Amino acid sequence: MATLSVSHLSKHFRIYKKEAGFMGSVHSFFKRTYETSKAVDDISFSIEQGELVGFIGPNGAGKTTTLKCLSGLIYPTSGEIQVLGHTPFDRNYDYLRSISLVMGQKSQLWWDLPPMESYLLYKEMYEIPNDHFKKMLDELVELLDLKDVLAVQVRKLSLGQRMKCELVAQLLHSPKILFLDEPTIGLDIVMQQKIRSFVREYNKKYNATILLTSHYMDDVKELCKRIIIINHGRILYDGSLDTVVSKHTQLKRISVVFERPIERSELEKQGKLVSIEGQNATLEVSKDKIAAVAGYILSHYPVIDLTIEEPQIEEIISGIFSSSTV
Repeated sequence: MATLSVSHLSKHFRIYKKEAGFMGSVHSFFKRTYETSKAVDDISFSIEQGELVGFIGPNGAGKTTTLKCLSGLIYPTSGEIQVLGHTPFDRNYDYLRSISLVMGQKSQLWWDLPPMESYLLYKEMYEIPNDHFKKMLDELVELLDLKDVLAVQVRKLSLGQRMKCELVAQLLHSPKILFLDEPTIGLDIVMQQKIRSFVREYNKKYNATILLTSHYMDDVKELCKRIIIINHGRILYDGSLDTVVSKHTQLKRISVVFERPIERSELEKQGKLVSIEGQNATLEVSKDKIAAVAGYILSHYPVIDLTIEEPQIEEIISGIFSSSTV
């Protein structure tokens, strides 16, 4: 039995539409116009214990709404959800002790108090035994290098420090399921890498099941073997990241540095000319022709350097969002 199971989940919102201006306000007083927004529209998937799955899509795709349904914050319009044998929106205490929802744009620490004060409050809320609390706190503080900030007011911490402190607060009770909604948003490259390393380590050490949403494809590439792509509330793809990348990389890029400038018309015979500037040029060539084209360039032109590259994953996923097909 899957740790997390979603069957035909839908969440629709009734949205009030108002005409602009004073007359629009008067008109709406007598007759209001509503429309239905399908934030999540009949999606199904399951996740096994210990899996770390990327849940990706553009803004408004339905990612956060799905996580809120899974964590029991909102009721679905229809469908069934089972997480660790519980129905999330029943808000069963045993269930709430087994999960954690970390939202990168929402703070759950007391702003004017040091993180340690909030941790002590969470200890009482989750009825964490003293020994377990100390053990988990020491491990998490060491993993995230937070020893020097536990006594500093939250409002005086940097964004990266606050995000790491948020993670500690949500993991003190050792959740079996972790919902991460944009955990690295707004962080610099170094801090993003530290958060990724921590998530990877926590997943391995505690065999935790993690569902991760992120707009940073580096998060997904480094952490997730499996991805679920959602757009307009519907799932477009559920499977291996490598598989979808391989399927959509029919073209490769050849970047060349020549000893002297080469005529544009000459290079256009070899493939699609993406860019040309002085002695540098980049071509797009289909996979089946890449070896022949690279060999021709090396044998017919004075080449200083030549590299062959796959398209960036960001470009591939963006193309899937645009076409709505996988």
